[in-house]
Amino acid sequence: MEEKEFILAVSERTGLTRQVAADLTRATLETLAHRLSAGEARGLKNGLPEGLAESVRRGTTAHIERFGYEDTVRRVAERNMLNEEEADRGVRAVLTVLGDAIIETEFRHLMSQLGADFSKAARSAG
Repeated sequence: MEEKEFILAVSERTGLTRQVAADLTRATLETLAHRLSAGEARGLKNGLPEGLAESVRRGTTAHIERFGYEDTVRRVAERNMLNEEEADRGVRAVLTVLGDAIIETEFRHLMSQLGADFSKAARSAG
């Protein structure tokens, strides 16, 4: 999936403009990367177009951070000056589009590392 197609899908799922959806997508990917091992982040980057992979690269750290879905939503809302409802809808949309954009085994690994609350959010956005 190309970057523009990914952003358009997030925009359509959220009702946000393409620019806001692009900013939200990048912030979500960067925030999610804080929770990933180096190997999982590398796998995710390999499945994404270069512009989105760069967001994962920026968010990858030497130490895995531990925070849940609600903290992810809060961080994305703060970075994008969105209310939490918009950010929640956006994070759910990004997770869902990720499921379409990357290979199924990689998505399952990603969801496994993120945890049950993220998997539940992705399923509820479908």
